[in-house]
Amino acid sequence: MIQHLNHLELLSGNSKVKKFNLKKKVVCLTSYNKFSAQIADKYCDLILVGDSVGMAYYGDKSTRFVSIQEIIRHGKSVRQGVKNAILVVDMPYGTYKNSPEAVKNAKKIVKETKCDAVKIEGGYEVSLIAKNIIKNKINVMGHIGLQPQKIKKNDHYRVIGHTFSEQEKLFKDIDCLQKAGVFSIVVEAVKNKVSNELVKKSKVPIIGIGASKNCHGQVLVLEDMLGMFEKVPKFVKRYSNLNRYIEKAIQKYSKDVRNEKFPSTQNIYK
Repeated sequence: MIQHLNHLELLSGNSKVKKFNLKKKVVCLTSYNKFSAQIADKYCDLILVGDSVGMAYYGDKSTRFVSIQEIIRHGKSVRQGVKNAILVVDMPYGTYKNSPEAVKNAKKIVKETKCDAVKIEGGYEVSLIAKNIIKNKINVMGHIGLQPQKIKKNDHYRVIGHTFSEQEKLFKDIDCLQKAGVFSIVVEAVKNKVSNELVKKSKVPIIGIGASKNCHGQVLVLEDMLGMFEKVPKFVKRYSNLNRYIEKAIQKYSKDVRNEKFPSTQNIYK
């Protein structure tokens, strides 16, 4: 971990200063509703209402189908469960094509969800957009490396940083985003050696997902780490097999209904 980064103060939407304690690893997870957020808030420093909701929650083939109203609806629910963590909401695909549109949509997301920051994907090509959002007193989190909003097909997901040109772009991206004023940057699916160099270069916290363990923190999609899906990226570690538990519960319920064991007398109003 980079020692010159000890903490980061972030002015939230409710005018309270929230801090990353960078002497410890920053723990991040996605959440899409109040109930999972309440649990995550006990253990996480940052909770992300990701556009991954499209794939994990709705079964979309990519994150590109999530609308601004959908992300706001989930953000409002998550806000009810988050009391301590920094709450970040993704700006969906197509909502920050230019600065005026980006500022308008970022303001809408912050106003309606009461989140502490928004996240946008891209490097130098969105740095001016990020800067203009920040000028409007909205915190911005960057996202470089693999950018899911640019993926149209599943077979287009790949590790970034194999070629010299890709590595050059990553360093240019991080430099431009830092100059724009982002408070943190997600680095996704980037070669370990390259990720380490990005962390050394960075003046803001780097949150890894499929990047180096030397990143200042890590983020995963909640449903991936809970074992809801059979196929997950290599960078995911399953901490449970929730899919199996759900199936067993439904199987038992089905059996009880058909054998007339449910509802029992204790489940019926007298």
